[in-house]
Amino acid sequence: MSTPTIGRVLIVDDDEQDRTNLAELVSQMGYTAECAEDGQDALEKIGTKGVDVILTDLMMPRMDGFQLLRTLLNRGDLTPAIVLTGFGNIDQAVSIVHDLHAFWFLEKPAQAAVLGTLLERAVSHQNLVKETERLQRQLSYQGFLGDMVGTSGSMQQIFSHIQQIARSSASVLIGGESGTGKELVAAAIHKLSPRAGKPFVAVNCAALPESLIESELFGHEKGAFTGASISHAGCFEQAHQGTLLLDEIGEMPPPMQAKLLRVLEESMVRRLGSTREVAIDVRVLAATNRPLDESLKGKYLREDLYYRLNVFQIALPPLRDRKEDIAPISEAIIRDLNRKHDCQISEIHPLTMERLVGHSWPGNVRELRNILERAVIVARKGAILPSHLPSTFGLPLAHRHSASPAAPQADENAVMMAPGKPLSAMEKTYIQMTLKSTDNNKKRAAKILGISIRTLHNRLAEFAAEEGRTDDRQSRTASATPSIAAP
Repeated sequence: MSTPTIGRVLIVDDDEQDRTNLAELVSQMGYTAECAEDGQDALEKIGTKGVDVILTDLMMPRMDGFQLLRTLLNRGDLTPAIVLTGFGNIDQAVSIVHDLHAFWFLEKPAQAAVLGTLLERAVSHQNLVKETERLQRQLSYQGFLGDMVGTSGSMQQIFSHIQQIARSSASVLIGGESGTGKELVAAAIHKLSPRAGKPFVAVNCAALPESLIESELFGHEKGAFTGASISHAGCFEQAHQGTLLLDEIGEMPPPMQAKLLRVLEESMVRRLGSTREVAIDVRVLAATNRPLDESLKGKYLREDLYYRLNVFQIALPPLRDRKEDIAPISEAIIRDLNRKHDCQISEIHPLTMERLVGHSWPGNVRELRNILERAVIVARKGAILPSHLPSTFGLPLAHRHSASPAAPQADENAVMMAPGKPLSAMEKTYIQMTLKSTDNNKKRAAKILGISIRTLHNRLAEFAAEEGRTDDRQSRTASATPSIAAP
């Protein structure tokens, strides 16, 4: 047997002699041995010290091995566990490996060679999991975390905060202007947490009528009020063992904030029309589009609720303060929109990017996505050109006036896209504009237009032929017009 990778092994057994013997054997193999007398004791030690492998008996007082593994599974703790079982309980042990995700099982008394092999494999597996998590964190620092994109220093710091707080169960208060991605932050926290396999429920407090908000949050029983024809589980019950995002928490009526505080403190909810309270296990995240200090000073949030939710705080910067993120965010959005609309957008033209960067983005990332979705639908393939944007979008104020309907000739894009013009004329103007922007470089123009160089030559030949026919018609018309003699 090869030399094992050093790791911490937690031995869980109510028999003191068995614990001692296993601890000595494990120590001789080069591991650090920790001991716990039952499942409850084991959970406490895992929480304070952390271990690489759990070696556990099944039958123990207070909390047995079944309950221990089930609790770890529900928490999302994937520490490999080797189950020790008595003779004749092999079927039971196999079932535990399958249902409770134990690493493997051993019959008592454990043979040293077999135990050593299993420990070595379990520790190697745990090291691989840790390395994978480390690489995922490293990848996130390159500009991506979940569905969020950002290479700016402010976003990298936010990514780091999300990584740090995700594995805890503490409440988080997320601030930022509308459209900055507060729900994406909440979703990333959930996906990186031990609750990732459980529900993620988001509720917009500002969108709920005051008369229905209590029912939506806490649920109701059939007949609790007029129109309650069936029983309904509220958001807290729906998010049991998962994560609940209370978006726009500052818009929640003050009386509801008091009821919410009680639920957060007691972890119990009572449906409208019920006399029974239900225990809930929910991690609560809250978001507000108001500055966090303003939410408190302006009494949009009760002070006690504010401090109950604000264990951790994340403040998202507006897009105008991190314009270096516009390019990578745009690329990610376009990839998604290509799939959504079955388009083939390959790039954003540099002039288009200048317009994007020059915009003030009052609607933040949500506005950016809307602008790009319009452009992708118009362009369909190739590059997104300035002409695919709204005519005055991203232009300085002086240029916007010159591009107004009173003077449409000042903006070639406005002329090209003017309603009422034949599609062929618009295509001709568009191609001519593109050639002009490339100094008549046909190869580059074809790439921007998303067509082959051959197709471009064919289009230009068609335009020339059409101009020739037009000139010929004008010539015939002129020759057929009778002259009028001067008096």
